[in-house]
Amino acid sequence: DGTDFGGAEYELDAANGDTSVKLSANAGGVTAVEATQNFSSGDATISVNPRYNLDAEEADVVVNYDAGDTNVELTASAAAQSVVITHQTGDTNIEVNASADEQSLTISQQLDDSNRIAPTIASSGDISVEWERALGDDNSLTATVKPNEAVDLEWKDADWTANINLPIDGTSVTGANVSIKRDVSF
Repeated sequence: DGTDFGGAEYELDAANGDTSVKLSANAGGVTAVEATQNFSSGDATISVNPRYNLDAEEADVVVNYDAGDTNVELTASAAAQSVVITHQTGDTNIEVNASADEQSLTISQQLDDSNRIAPTIASSGDISVEWERALGDDNSLTATVKPNEAVDLEWKDADWTANINLPIDGTSVTGANVSIKRDVSF
């Protein structure tokens, strides 16, 4: 009595072994459906995840190959295709992200127990550098510099996260955007 469920959204997940199905719906009907099938191939795991969004009438498939230190994720639809390849070797992580529109390379290096640096270069000529400083107890401060674009800071302190975005033009800061959030578990 007095409750309107017209804006309610629902998700139904079902799994059986290496196969799972997810159905998303709202009061107007089903909005999206996807399935995932996992396979073992030697020391690697392969997953195939076809997805269909009924609202947008868009379909794609995500194929993931995970062999421990190396992971390849291919996403393909009729409109676009992309691939993300990551490889971990020691304290270095290499990521190649490629689509028809842009490609990027990120090399992340763990310098010591508290510091990690990750420069990224894109085919468009964009360059960014990320520095992460561990503060203990899973707390961290991450600074990302994108020349002539922005300096972004993210401070994680337990359940709190503060994000500061400083747009830059040359050497001038043109404003500041600050957001603070807290994760709450019920």
